Amino acid sequence: MSFQSTFFRSVKHALAGIRYTLREERNFQLEIIAAVLVLIAAFFFPLTTIERLVILLLIGVVLSLELFNTAFERLLDMLKPRIHPYVKVVKDVVAGAVLLVSVVALVVGLTLFVPYIWAFLW
Repeated sequence: MSFQSTFFRSVKHALAGIRYTLREERNFQLEIIAAVLVLIAAFFFPLTTIERLVILLLIGVVLSLELFNTAFERLLDMLKPRIHPYVKVVKDVVAGAVLLVSVVALVVGLTLFVPYIWAFLW
């Protein structure tokens, strides 16, 4: 099998996972909407290239962690369909990671955007 066909098959499976998460997970849907709005704002305001890259990086990290969270939840549901205390702990920890990076992204986003929004409004 050629590298090209293997690569395209991998991309196809990756996109299927993203589509699944987008279809099934409300949080991922909201994060996608927020990401689009933030990206629009990032090009509306005169941010530096570094600021735009930081925003893009944080969006990628938040969305990637949400994908991992979904994968962990589905895997744990499959392995242990009944609620088990350890399964709950693992799910809570992974959800906590998503929350933590989301809060950091929000703080960074506000730090970058508030001065521009303030200047735009006044």
